Amino acid sequence: MASMFTKLTQLANSPKGKEAVRQMTEKAQQMAKDPKTRAKIDEARRRFQGGRGQGTTDRGWGTGH
Repeated sequence: MASMFTKLTQLANSPKGKEAVRQMTEKAQQMAKDPKTRAKIDEARRRFQGGRGQGTTDRGWGTGH
């Protein structure tokens, strides 16, 4: 039985797979250019990275104190 990775590789190398990858790439590029999508991505990035590197904020986890 072929592994999942092997099956995905075969799909990606097939004509249908190449067309699907091309279409997804175009759609991703269009979405990345959309100001609304960019704002959502930037907001998510700020929330995810929030407080990192500041060192003075005690959130009560990870320090053991």
